[in-house]
Parts: sequence; structure tokens; C-alpha cells
Amino acid sequence: MVDHLGRPDKEIDHSSTIDNTGSESVTDSNVQDVEKAAPAKAPGPAVQVVDDPDVVDWEGPDDPARPLNWPAFKKWKNIFVVSTLTLMTPFASSMFAPAVPDVMKDFNSTNILLAAFVVSVYVVGYVFGPLIVGPMSELYGRLWVYHINTGLFIIFNLVCGLSTNLAMIIVFRFLAGFAGVAPMTVGSGTIADLFKQEERGKVMSTWTLPILLGPTLGPLAGSYIGEALGWRWDFYILSIAAAVAFAAALWLQDETYPMTLLERKAKRLRKETGNEKLRSILQSTMSPGRLFWTNIVRPTKMLTLSPIVFLLSLYVAISYGYLYLLFTTITELYETVYGVSRANVGLTYLGIGIGQFFGLFIFGAISDKTLKRMADGGEMKPEYRLPPLAYGGVLMPLGLFLYGWSAEYRVHWIVPIIGTTIVGAAMILIFMPIGTYLVDAYTRYAASAMAANTVLRSLGGALLPLCGGQMYDALGYGWGNSLLAFLALGMLPVVWVFMRYGERIRTHPKFQLNL
Repeated sequence: MVDHLGRPDKEIDHSSTIDNTGSESVTDSNVQDVEKAAPAKAPGPAVQVVDDPDVVDWEGPDDPARPLNWPAFKKWKNIFVVSTLTLMTPFASSMFAPAVPDVMKDFNSTNILLAAFVVSVYVVGYVFGPLIVGPMSELYGRLWVYHINTGLFIIFNLVCGLSTNLAMIIVFRFLAGFAGVAPMTVGSGTIADLFKQEERGKVMSTWTLPILLGPTLGPLAGSYIGEALGWRWDFYILSIAAAVAFAAALWLQDETYPMTLLERKAKRLRKETGNEKLRSILQSTMSPGRLFWTNIVRPTKMLTLSPIVFLLSLYVAISYGYLYLLFTTITELYETVYGVSRANVGLTYLGIGIGQFFGLFIFGAISDKTLKRMADGGEMKPEYRLPPLAYGGVLMPLGLFLYGWSAEYRVHWIVPIIGTTIVGAAMILIFMPIGTYLVDAYTRYAASAMAANTVLRSLGGALLPLCGGQMYDALGYGWGNSLLAFLALGMLPVVWVFMRYGERIRTHPKFQLNL
């Protein structure tokens, strides 16, 4: 390797930006043109470029400017900001749910399907947002994506609070979901930028906690706010909280994407040296239009052409749909069957949150340890992230059976909540291993992999609740939830296949994508 002044440098490990699992390589479309100018390379994830004084790279593997080498405080400061921004989005998805009867009354509507759609349309925004924000963060950097989308999220929620009809709420809730999904999509890429593979389990747990706790805590806050101040204040208070988080992000957050940082370094050196030929080692020579299109279509390619991304994302989508199906039915169940007041009905959602805490504790305790134990000093393969998934696969149907039949026979109110607690734990133990696996398997394009995952997951979260009312009317709580449980049981073979044959599938030439 030569530095920007033409001096020989030692070989530099690019594992933070170039996946070393075999799914991606340094010959990706984003860097292959650069390598034509610097073709000499060592095997594996390390890259060595010779005799090119115009290539700008890190100043060795221990360069303090490289995000992987940042001090722990700086890394965790950024994770804290991203996690706070992430909390706002799922919190908003369900905070509004307890107030829906009041909204329908205010706008003189009795349409049950429309009442469910007012809640779930927010998640429809999750379907389209990731297809834009994930690739854009890999094209222009993480920071501006966080900031622009958070600003739009605040505006759209304010407009929801000012709405004069149901159509206005539906449109701007969709837009709020579209903009707000950015931290949920790009956060995994930020983690891949900052932490080594063996460190990501606990970090993913920290970042994912708001994604799964937000929908649980939202109804609790929303029920009290709506009762005391009216449903419009759900949106006003949410916007105020998001504005505070946005201010913290503007002050504390750093750019972490290595490609963007090296582009900045090259730009600075061009200005200092007057050498306009200086370029980042990761710079693409593709035309801007082609580069933009390549980045935009990447999540779609991953979702449609990779069996790993599709099947694991489908599993998450089904589980996520169950979560939002519960959100649209718990209020009705506890108000009509158990006589819980509107102000207190939000407390019944806490079972899911408690379960998620248990699931997160279990995952955080065993994920990184399992990875190191299975690697046994050798290569840390992404498939070593999957064992906790088996626990989630078993717990999900168990929780659904308990919730459904205890509600059907109207046993003590705590029993359905125990069922939702088990479902909450299962959600974590399904969501976390799959998310961490995708980050490890597609390190360079972690944001696009999670964008593909988020698209399918959000479809499940948006569409399944629309079927809930009719399903429970036809089958009751018992057989209705049993149907969901049987579907969850049907997904268990997917867990076994990827634990046993995942590496073979991931590295098979047929499934190697030109991203």
C-alpha cells in the first residue's frame, strides 16, 4: 500500500468495510473500478495497492480516524444517539392505538377496517422508506440520512396532530413512518462501521431494544396522554420528544461510514496538496446516475435473489405481524372482556415489554459467547449467531396458544398477559439473531440487508393486523391464535436449515450477488 504521498505503507485490513464472509468481496461494484487502478491485492480481506501515490486510505490498520479504532466513549456516544432516534419511530407506531376510538368518534366513522388501517398505515411507510434511506446512507453517508429524516419525522407528526379528517391522518402517518424508519434501517450499518464482528451482539441488543420496546411503551404513554389531554397531544408530545432527540443528534452524532470518511480525507488532501488526482481507495468511477441506481436497487436484489435474506426476513415479518396484530386486539380484549378502563388499558401491553427484556437479557448473555465458543479460535462465521433463534422459534407458538385460549375462556386477566410476555421474549430471540446474522454476513452492505429485512417485516406488521378483526370474529381468540401458532411452528424448519446448511447456501456460487 502507498499513502497519499507515495510512501509504501503496510497492508491494511478492510474488514470493517469489506465483508470477509464470502458474501461480499473487494471486487464489489462500488470498489471494483478503483481496483483497476490498483490491481495488486493480497488474498482474503486484506488489500494491498502498490505504486499509486494518488490512492488515499487509512494510515495503517490502527489509524485512530478509522471508526473501528475510535475510543469506546465515542463509539457508544453514537450508539446512544442512534438508539434514542430509533426509539421515536416504533414508539410513534403504537402510541396512537388507544386513541383510535376517540378519533373515529370525532370524525364520525364506524369503519372497523379503517380504524385498524389508521394504526397500521404508519408501518406501510416502513415498507418504502428503507428502499431509499438504506442505499442512500451507503452512497452519501449515514449522518445526513439521520438528520434529514428526523426533521421530516417531526414535521409529519405535527401535521397529524393538526389533521381535520381521517384521510389527512392516514396520509401523514404514512409519511411519518416513511421518514422515521431511517434510524431503524441505518442503525445496523452504523454498528457495522464501529464494532468488530465479535463485539456486535451486545451492541445490536442495545440498538434493537428501542425497536421492540417502542411499540410496547407507546400505548402505555398514549393511553394516559389521550385520556388527559386528547388524542392530538399524542402527536404533539411525540414531536417535542423527537425534537429534543434531534437536537442531541446535531450536537453529538458523528459520521461513521468509512467510504464517506475516506472521501472527506481525499477532498481535504486535494485542497492541501493541490493534487486533484487524489481519490479514496473506495471511490467508484461509475457515473453518478449508475451509482445511484446500483445503490437504490441493491435491497430489492438482496430480498428477491438471496434465499438467506428472503427466508429470514419472511420469518421476522410473520413474527412482527403477530406483534402488531396483538396491538390492535389487546385494547378491545381488555376493555370489553375484562372491563379495564381506557386510561389503564395501556398497562396491559407491558407483558410484551417485560418479555422483550427477558429475551434481550438472554440474547445479550449468550450471543457473543456462543459465537466465540463455536469459532473456538478459528473463523467467526455468521451462522454462529443463529442458535438463539431456535429458542424464539419454540416460544412464539407457546405464547400464542396461551394468550389465545386463556382469552377464549376468560380466565384470570394475568394469564393472557403471561402469554404476551412469552411472545415478547420470542420476538427478541427471533429478531436479534437474524438481524445480527445479516449484519455479519453483509458487513459492507449491512444497511441494505437490513433495509430488505425491514421492507418485508413492515409488510407483515402492516397487513396482518388488517386481518385480525375478521379472523377473531370467525374463529374466536382460541382458534384464531392457534392458527397463528401453527404458522409459527411451520417456520421452525427454516431455523434448522440455516443453522445446519446456512454457510453452504451463503457461499454457493448460485447465490453470490453482484451488489
